[in-house]
Amino acid sequence: MKNKIFNNNALGYIMPNLFTLVVVGLSKYYINRDGMGSPTLIFSEFIVLPILMGIISAWFWKELNYSSWQLTKNSLFNSFLAIILSAVFLSEGIICLIIVSPLIFGFVITGAFIGRAMFKRDDQNLNVSVIALLGFIFIVDSLSKHEYKNMVSDSIVIKASPDKVWKNVVAFEPIKQKNSFWLFKIGMPSPIATTVTGYYKGAGRKCIFSNGYTFGEKIVTYNTNKDLTFDIIDQPRDPEIMGHIDILRGQFLLTDNGNGTTTLTGNSWYKLYVFPVWYYDVWAQSITRNVHFRVMEHIKELSEK
Repeated sequence: MKNKIFNNNALGYIMPNLFTLVVVGLSKYYINRDGMGSPTLIFSEFIVLPILMGIISAWFWKELNYSSWQLTKNSLFNSFLAIILSAVFLSEGIICLIIVSPLIFGFVITGAFIGRAMFKRDDQNLNVSVIALLGFIFIVDSLSKHEYKNMVSDSIVIKASPDKVWKNVVAFEPIKQKNSFWLFKIGMPSPIATTVTGYYKGAGRKCIFSNGYTFGEKIVTYNTNKDLTFDIIDQPRDPEIMGHIDILRGQFLLTDNGNGTTTLTGNSWYKLYVFPVWYYDVWAQSITRNVHFRVMEHIKELSEK
């Protein structure tokens, strides 16, 4: 009896994680979701699969009569195990795993409670219908095209004329201020300097980040004291970036306020490869805004000296 309890408890951890690794692996390597081979991560991988994980666990635990608290604790451990396996087998970065963890925790727990309710009723038609519906959603989502682009804009007022601001916009000396954004503090790369090959349209530009990663850029608009726009032509192959987001274009606009001050506006365009958008774009916007303000506050400090 004790062996059966132990085996069922262990299988409630092993089988859902094995199932998820197999499905994600097959989905990643055999389903081309955007026609270009991009490793888009769909919402079903963060919602449907965790729910199925919880249901599978509940099936193995159905005779163990776990309390709601015990079921929640077991599901949290199951979620943590899934995150560790993602780091090992899917090469996900630590910051990415921190970002995704609330979704995994929430929907694995949800699935476990759904499963417990299903198996208590012992209605085979209902159970098959629920599993079939979730499987259908996953297949349809996997075969659908996914594309999402967005632009984030932020502005600050600088107590200096546009010509004084402009020279610090095109390129600037290294940022020495300590990071205030919590993701930067725990290891996410933050901008520290920008260099250019020339002060003209078509010149090369590089944005250097704290871990040595560099974004290669090409200036496409060079309107002195007004508009600096650049396309991103090369991005670092970092697990926190590649396959999750592409930065497409950046822009700085200067507006003369007529009173000795300048409004500096930073714009960034990006494409996401992770869904659901309602969750991940909140993170993308927050990170982009903090990159904007770290750079623009530095430009403000240099210009107002």
